[in-house]
Amino acid sequence: MRVPVKFLGFVFWLFSLNCARCQAKQRLCRDLSVENGFTYSLPSNEEEIFYTCNTGYKPFTGNWWDSVTCSKGSWSEEPRCIREEECGAFPSVHHGKLKQSPRDRGTAEVECDPGFISTQRFIKCINGTWEKPVCEVDVHCGIPPKVENALITSKPEEFYINGSSVTYVCKSSISMKGKNKMFCHNGTWEKTPTCEAKCQKPRKTFMTLLKEKEEYDNKEVLRYKCIEPYNEIPEGEWICENGEWNGTFVCRGKICPLPPYVENGDYTASGYDGSEITEVYYTCQSHYVLNEQQRYYKCEKGKWETPPKCLKPCEITPEIFKGHNVESIREKFYLPHGEKRYNCKYYYSERRWNWRSMTLTCSDGKLDITPCQ
Repeated sequence: MRVPVKFLGFVFWLFSLNCARCQAKQRLCRDLSVENGFTYSLPSNEEEIFYTCNTGYKPFTGNWWDSVTCSKGSWSEEPRCIREEECGAFPSVHHGKLKQSPRDRGTAEVECDPGFISTQRFIKCINGTWEKPVCEVDVHCGIPPKVENALITSKPEEFYINGSSVTYVCKSSISMKGKNKMFCHNGTWEKTPTCEAKCQKPRKTFMTLLKEKEEYDNKEVLRYKCIEPYNEIPEGEWICENGEWNGTFVCRGKICPLPPYVENGDYTASGYDGSEITEVYYTCQSHYVLNEQQRYYKCEKGKWETPPKCLKPCEITPEIFKGHNVESIREKFYLPHGEKRYNCKYYYSERRWNWRSMTLTCSDGKLDITPCQ
């Protein structure tokens, strides 16, 4: 029986397509997470992941941020976060190398290349940091300054020549103050930016703010005074911490004050006798969810019951779907507190198209991802 040439061409095309998919799948690296740290990848290059460590920790490489690359289905190295007081990998030596001391693990011997002399023969690990070995004198900038809640979108270099630059990005949901791009001039880096979440002006309830403005810096203290007849507690303060006010306003008297303010929520009066509100029920803004099912909250003897909390949604961006083998989205959206499933990309197996799913779980603004396999 003679097989048509067109049919043979179709079979060859289908076989090539499946092989290409298999090779593409083999090139993918497993999902990467860093214990005691967080990661970031540029949309234009998913094969390189930058990472940094939480406060109290640092990368084993010795830099305050670093990156790993995906090649042939595996990462260049396993990112590690160690405690600040520990010493990690040996620092690099320009025109030289380091050799571990056989007697003392906290000491390394400096060996310079021919034609170069070391300023010291041995370096030591002091309070989690290796002493800097030097085999030459040159005018350049060292490692860029560390910025809390930020990392740099390029791989760390041994040194930076005059005129070179680096770019900072802040952790998600935190805005940057200052320029994100910083240059090296004559061995000195320009002033670094800051990544601090500010607090918005609080809602006033029978009180006067001693320093009233639209937003307050991180760690800034705001004092207030209660006005009559709600001055049972005459004054108070608290403090702005990472974009949220730490504490509550307390201004009350013998009669009921206005119902407690709930961030990202509002209330509707239920019990109202024409002079004061004594009963309300709360609702949350779009995408926010109440943490309690209690409907009504009452005021007795001038004091309100503890109000509920509006649980935050999670911001879902196209970047989150990339690298998880999931059908991507074009625009960001918000996932309310709870759980939702998304289909992964189709794959060909056992002579048919199949798919798996990924679970996104949002817990008061914190996103947990169970990736596709």
